[in-house]
Amino acid sequence: MNAETMTEATHNNATEQHAFQAEVQEVLNLMTHSLYSNKEIFLRELISNASDACDKLRFEALSDDSLLADDPELRIEIEADEEKRLLIIRDNGIGMSRDEVIENIGTIARSGTRRYLEQMKAQRSQGKSEDGKTGAVDENLIGQFGVGFYSSFIVADSVTLLSRKAGAEAGEGVRWLSSGDGTYEIGDLELPRRGTEVILHLKEGEDEFLQNWTLRSLVSRYSDHIGFPIRLKEVVPAEPPAEDAEDGNEAQAQEPTIEWNTINQASALWTRAKQDIEDEEYTAFYQHLTHDNDAPLAWAHNTVEGAQNYTSLLYLPGTAPLDFMMQRDERNGLKLYVKRVFIMDAAEQLLPHYLRFMRGVVDSDDLPLNVSRELLQEDDNVGKIRAAVVKRSLDLLGKLANTQEKKFATFWSQFGTVLKEGVVEDMTNREKVAKLLRFTSTADVDAGDVVSLEDYVARMKDDQETLWYITADGLNAAKNSPHLELFRKEGVEVLLMHERIDEWMMGYFPEFEGKKLQSVAKGNVDLGKEDTPEDADEETPEVLTRIKAVLGESVEDVRASKRLTDSASCLVLPEHEMALHLRRMLEQAGQELPDSKPVLEVNLDHPLLKKLEAAGEGDLDDWAQTVYEQAVLAEGGQLDDPASFVARMNRLILAG
Repeated sequence: MNAETMTEATHNNATEQHAFQAEVQEVLNLMTHSLYSNKEIFLRELISNASDACDKLRFEALSDDSLLADDPELRIEIEADEEKRLLIIRDNGIGMSRDEVIENIGTIARSGTRRYLEQMKAQRSQGKSEDGKTGAVDENLIGQFGVGFYSSFIVADSVTLLSRKAGAEAGEGVRWLSSGDGTYEIGDLELPRRGTEVILHLKEGEDEFLQNWTLRSLVSRYSDHIGFPIRLKEVVPAEPPAEDAEDGNEAQAQEPTIEWNTINQASALWTRAKQDIEDEEYTAFYQHLTHDNDAPLAWAHNTVEGAQNYTSLLYLPGTAPLDFMMQRDERNGLKLYVKRVFIMDAAEQLLPHYLRFMRGVVDSDDLPLNVSRELLQEDDNVGKIRAAVVKRSLDLLGKLANTQEKKFATFWSQFGTVLKEGVVEDMTNREKVAKLLRFTSTADVDAGDVVSLEDYVARMKDDQETLWYITADGLNAAKNSPHLELFRKEGVEVLLMHERIDEWMMGYFPEFEGKKLQSVAKGNVDLGKEDTPEDADEETPEVLTRIKAVLGESVEDVRASKRLTDSASCLVLPEHEMALHLRRMLEQAGQELPDSKPVLEVNLDHPLLKKLEAAGEGDLDDWAQTVYEQAVLAEGGQLDDPASFVARMNRLILAG
């Protein structure tokens, strides 16, 4: 494919006009009017698309080598025409048919598009940029949501796309044209070569992107690591005519020559020796891989030789994509190559769910080139690679936690919730994952710090054998729980687990380094103290019997509390029972759960209980129900009849 492609192309049929999908039109509008802080990223996106097209053709050619027969050297070309104000990016990759152009360019099928648009609009409505325009939009969002092609309209007032599918006849080419105004034209075209050519007619004021030195600089910054040669068309001026030495006549003027110069390293970054790769190159490759303008927090580059031969390059991002929590079953952060040929986004075979935030590549010499997802699942070598990738990922996190606390804190704020899944899902590496977990605790809650389980164990009291924790639906609910009162009094640290995943996780996490993990809100509390509020043989106080009679089947039992020092009441669940806030969430999601009855513990020294003891039969119901419902609310539960609770409280207040 060369610079003459446009002139060689021939129309076969009249063009048709189509309207963009509604979401595409919104994307175009927002990009055209809002994305101006880093316009140059359009070139990165178009080159990445061209690289993907070459990757796809190389893979398809494994089963049909005729696809490459006419032009075996895969490449990307860039050409600038200052006179016509055209910038052209072309590749000789897989190409597209007419239907594929309509599907890929005229519509956006990805489910995240709506979230993308909402985020762009939200950013657009906030503040002004340095140049005074309203509503800058984060260019990182472009790559995250697969709309990179449309970034062309940041700098171009019209875009033409020419494409011919590999293996198709010359007359099966397609021409697509749009000015970003809500419609596009598409028609058949006779193209002499396979691949795709994107022609940008640049807006006024965007002349810098017609300068070869600018294009060289941008390729070096964003795309130097691309594994295919990126060639730039350059005109070499002719030598000035020299005077003929014999007869004094000037020699005939020479024509300038055209050269296509490769301006990137054109080798897969991970295949090079680590000592030959600069940090800036690792960062640039990460940004190409993830479309993230920020640098990664850390990376690990390893080559294994011996019984198996493979290379892994793993990255730890610093920022989670907007739809990250929606991607549990849609993961493509780890790319699989076989002998430098891209095979698939194979994260689910090479990484467990809880490490889905990892990014990078794995390149194996031992897997079959025509590997499929089904074969991957059955291949023993894949299992060994997966185990090694998991180990290196956890080692990378461990190193970050031990040597760069600030960076690890950044990681934890973005991905800590996901990492907790590993405690349940990965029995083999549970201890490794557990050492990476961080929690708020009663010792550090005011400072906003978090603590590891190892740090908690190191500062446990000499006679303490249990790691105490509480789960709640929010930090305030956790730190203000009445269950903590005795622990504060005795100076015993409690971990405050306030994320929704925590209750589920702790159901599968009974101990750490041989020490039991126990909730302060479940089962019996034993801090090794001999004194108790009541003698085990003493007769049950009458007030407990009266409360139980009022509450009936709402509770399993009513008893005097060992936990409470200030509050009137609290609910205590059996040791292996589900917390009320998780039960409520599952029920709202339509889950059917078995009945569960908590124990109501009351503080017999509390003034409210004294009131209840003295209450007559008429007020007894109100007092008993109020004590119980307060405990339900403090536990994060939901009242069956909030209106009755309010009416009851009003009666007691007025009576008081």
